[in-house]
Amino acid sequence: MDPLYGVFAEHARKYGLDHAIDSFASLDAAKVAVFRVQFEQDVARVEEGGPPIITAGRDDWYSGPSAYDVFWPALEQHFENEDWPRPRIDDVDAASSTVVGHTPRPSRTGWDAKGLVVGYVQSGKTTNFISVMAKMADVEYRMIIVLSGIHNGLRRQTQERIDESLSDLHPDKFFKLTDDKRDFLTPTQTAAAVLSSNKVAVAVAKKNQAVLLKIIDWLDKPACKKALQSAPVLIIDDEADQASVATKTINPLIRRILSLMPRSTYIGYTATPFANVFIDPADADLYPKSFILNLPRPHGYFGPEKIFGRDGVEGEDGDDDDGPADGYDMVRHVPEKDVTLLRPGSKEPADEFMPKMTTELKDAVHWFWLATAVRRARKDLGHSTMLIHTSVKTAVHDSYRTPLEAIRSKAIRGLEENDNNALTNWRGLWDRESAKVPAADFKLTEFSFEEILPLLADVVKDTTVVLDNYRSEDRLDYSGDPVVAIAVGGNTLSRGLTLAGLVVSFFVRAATAYDTLLQMGRWFGYRTGYEDLPRIWMTPSLESAFRHLATVEHEMRDDIDRYQRENLTPSEVAVRIKTHPSLRITAKMGAAQPAYISYAGRRLQTRYFLREDREWLKTNFDAAAHLVEQVDSRSDPERLGAGGAAAKYLYRDVPVGFIKDFLSRYQVHTDSPDLDPKLMIRYIDEQLAADPPSLDFWSVAIVTGEGETVDFGGMQVKSVNRSRLTDESNYGRADIKTLMSKEDRALDLSGWSTTRSETEAALMKLRNDDPVYRKRGLLVLYPIDSTSRPDKEYSDVPPPRVPLSAVRTVAGFGVVFPGDVKTKSVQASYVAVDLADVETDDLDEALTVDTEGLA
Repeated sequence: MDPLYGVFAEHARKYGLDHAIDSFASLDAAKVAVFRVQFEQDVARVEEGGPPIITAGRDDWYSGPSAYDVFWPALEQHFENEDWPRPRIDDVDAASSTVVGHTPRPSRTGWDAKGLVVGYVQSGKTTNFISVMAKMADVEYRMIIVLSGIHNGLRRQTQERIDESLSDLHPDKFFKLTDDKRDFLTPTQTAAAVLSSNKVAVAVAKKNQAVLLKIIDWLDKPACKKALQSAPVLIIDDEADQASVATKTINPLIRRILSLMPRSTYIGYTATPFANVFIDPADADLYPKSFILNLPRPHGYFGPEKIFGRDGVEGEDGDDDDGPADGYDMVRHVPEKDVTLLRPGSKEPADEFMPKMTTELKDAVHWFWLATAVRRARKDLGHSTMLIHTSVKTAVHDSYRTPLEAIRSKAIRGLEENDNNALTNWRGLWDRESAKVPAADFKLTEFSFEEILPLLADVVKDTTVVLDNYRSEDRLDYSGDPVVAIAVGGNTLSRGLTLAGLVVSFFVRAATAYDTLLQMGRWFGYRTGYEDLPRIWMTPSLESAFRHLATVEHEMRDDIDRYQRENLTPSEVAVRIKTHPSLRITAKMGAAQPAYISYAGRRLQTRYFLREDREWLKTNFDAAAHLVEQVDSRSDPERLGAGGAAAKYLYRDVPVGFIKDFLSRYQVHTDSPDLDPKLMIRYIDEQLAADPPSLDFWSVAIVTGEGETVDFGGMQVKSVNRSRLTDESNYGRADIKTLMSKEDRALDLSGWSTTRSETEAALMKLRNDDPVYRKRGLLVLYPIDSTSRPDKEYSDVPPPRVPLSAVRTVAGFGVVFPGDVKTKSVQASYVAVDLADVETDDLDEALTVDTEGLA
């Protein structure tokens, strides 16, 4: 590349492309034209090659790191020195450049930008914003303030990361306003003097009233205000949903700091953005008016989907990195009835509580030692941690020390004395757990119990019990030699703080909000080299809640992705959050209100059945049989596929009245609010009244199997086999997980038999491209054998799947709507900020948002 291009690009990055072209007018015009094209391509690569975004009007100015940069090249070299693989460094480079590329050009005379970066719990958000800090410093930002949570532990950890990655690499180029031992204290130098120097001022401060007031007092001086007129300032708000939103003290102080800065960029970082996207844009608060950005999920990251699975999201394909559909078999149940043995009840004094070391808790501790021994056998001598999180009360934390140390002492004696009973128990636990998630699934070395036994005693001896809360002195400290710790704690361990080498979690903490639950999921993150070993002990109801959250998170990110593809801005569309009948989304609902969704392009299916309610099952079976009887009286069905017992029958040109009649008769389980027949009928009526109308004719299919023969509306068919998930928390409710295959969404289309290798998106496109069926829906009926059994035998106790055991034949259905998933339509089980009245990108204009009736 021509070395002059670097000079041209740096000038264009600072002052704009047109300015650079004018400034290089003395060069050959053809060369300048080549430079212009190259710069435009570099900008496009930054903006389009990164994570999905919702972005408001912005300058196209950032073409990526420059040859003249100082801070990012040093940070990049630091990553290399830490033996980061090149693809990981490239991912961080691309993602952080995308963030920078969606901020205003620093040469503008003034701006007030606000953005939101959505990461994953324990996924590398800190690495991203440190990279953004480096690149913003390279484009001459003069001050960077990192608001790092509300606890000293997280602030200190963040300070140490920033010092190691930025400040210590350039001690002569940074003015450190804080360090690892102290939060912000008023410096001896004035803010004006600091801003006028050739150094970048950096502070890592807690979101604490006293601390923020000191920052305001230091900045709110005439000389500093003058200096700030020409000094770009970056505010990084880590854990931006905590304390920053809708609080009486911290929120106004953050806004006050921003008001002192005429050239400010505020970027919130969080894995749980629910409160942030519910901010009312009308009140000039911290609504992310400039952009919302999804960080890509890093390869090898263990998130909710890998551990808990998730419900299918129509129109989207699964990611091979998600793991099995139901998640890896890493969750172990703590009986609901035993919770009171592990934490005090609401009326029980915490000071008098003494936990019982239940069988599940003992298994969790012993598996932690076994897993740590396996890591050592694999030559992994890193930190290894177990988390016990049962209560936020410090007295409860204290109560765990004695019984845990007693378990440790007993384990050491048993191993040193080769006690046969103890060794039998160790071996039994190892054989059960190692078989459930085989090391071979992750291409890791497998070991027998005899191979790891010699390492066990030292692992147990090396273990310390750490009580980590705001009162304790023996806090978790990973700064020295490798730690093997059983950490008992509450809030100090539940947000932001990284638990190094977390292998086992024992979690029965009561929580009822999405953000609280996700943030307490410290088990999410990277488990490189021991992906087969993590285990979580929790109640069935908590497992169900986390599975729901995996679906919520996927849908939320998909919204952001889709809005980016459609070039929509935060002022035009709001992120929808799916509701739950017994969980709050967040305590800070702000301007959220019921949202509208569309059924266009969606594939929905019945998943839950009241297997012991004979009348409920009969009502639904009769509704399906009545529909079959109606459509069969009009025409004979087509038989699809290669024949055999498991046949598929198809009726075409079915009048919409038959479909609406079926939906009005069928009773959907209350745990499937999106499948509400009343909402679907309303949506169908809207499409019938549209110009041009659609959904006036449908296809109806019947999928059969090899089960019991049933009379299905006059047809003698064999039922399909659908066993249920083991779910101890919902007696009487059968959860079959998947009823309808993705291929069934194309049963009525030409070339159906060739669609089995197609993606879900391709199958949706196949319908939408068809001149006839792009306006027609598809309803698929499934008679389900009441005795349906799992497809394979399980040795697990309890097994992941069990027989359906319904009191009679079950009738399920799937429904496919044509169209693209983007049309605002019927109100359903989502909430969002209402931006329907916004007619401008200027978010400073007042908006009227109705919040009546929201909790």
